[in-house]
Amino acid sequence: MNGRLKYGFVLLMVILVAVPSIAQIGRGRGRGGPNFGHDERHDEDRDVFHFLLTNHKQIRRTVKELPNGVDTLTESDDREIASKIKEHVRWMQYRVDETRPIRLRDPLFAELFRHTDKITMEREETANGVRVTETSEDPFVAKLIKAHAEAVSGFVNRGFAEAMKNHAVPEKGKTAKKLFTHPVISEYGGVLRLPNAAQQPRDGSKVCVDLTSGGEPGKLFPAIEKVARFVNIYNGAGQKPAEARIAVVLHGDATLSVLNADAYSKTFGTEENPNLDCLHKLHEAGVQIYVCGQSLMRKGAQPEDVVVFADVAVSGLTALVNLQTDGYAYIPLLK
Repeated sequence: MNGRLKYGFVLLMVILVAVPSIAQIGRGRGRGGPNFGHDERHDEDRDVFHFLLTNHKQIRRTVKELPNGVDTLTESDDREIASKIKEHVRWMQYRVDETRPIRLRDPLFAELFRHTDKITMEREETANGVRVTETSEDPFVAKLIKAHAEAVSGFVNRGFAEAMKNHAVPEKGKTAKKLFTHPVISEYGGVLRLPNAAQQPRDGSKVCVDLTSGGEPGKLFPAIEKVARFVNIYNGAGQKPAEARIAVVLHGDATLSVLNADAYSKTFGTEENPNLDCLHKLHEAGVQIYVCGQSLMRKGAQPEDVVVFADVAVSGLTALVNLQTDGYAYIPLLK
């Protein structure tokens, strides 16, 4: 792996280790057996890791899964945190160049460092962090890359709690579960890529989803996750991504899924609205979200109780008719 590629590899090492007990560093050159000691840079790196984990809530990270790897972006609007991310990346380049891996007690990271010669990286520094595309033509190494990206996202989301965990090495055998990817909507609606299948996603498609199915108040409604799958299908299940416009109309038992957290908790006695994370990701992906105003008020809620990224329609009927008049294909999602 040449210098530029090695330098790119280091992004996915961001925020990996917080304290010496979870930062095991091999000393010396070569690919022989590592020694679990501290080198001359250990203390400085530990302090940077500790700082990033402490401030993990101010770091944002997106991961777009590719058929053979990932595209990631890790940033912070805080200048000091963004600077620490970049500092960490610079020193991780040194560790990769000198074959001084980290987290060797974590099975996933130890395995990943055994395959650096099969990893291709492209790195782009941004104003607030770093973007990296990491791929491999080796199917097993591609699985390692995706598992590693998921682990790093865990560090960003949970800080020290995630850093204290070991992470399993994915199985080499191919299974449908391992092949699921999330091209746009992370964590929801995984899809399988079928580049040679018939009826490929087409640019310009317009989809209107009629969603009436609810679920247990304390869990994400399954039908909402299916909409996330629709988005991921158009963006990564076929031979190439296709631009599509998707709108969802919620009514019936799905009506109250768009209540803000306070209104939902008051209605159902839950701590939060478990549907909002997925719905917000749908909104960010460009999905138009409408809720039937008639159903909403008949169920005792008011338009002001609806989250800001969803629109209250006069009715589900008018929304569905208008969208179909505008050329949207009607997809009923009743369960």
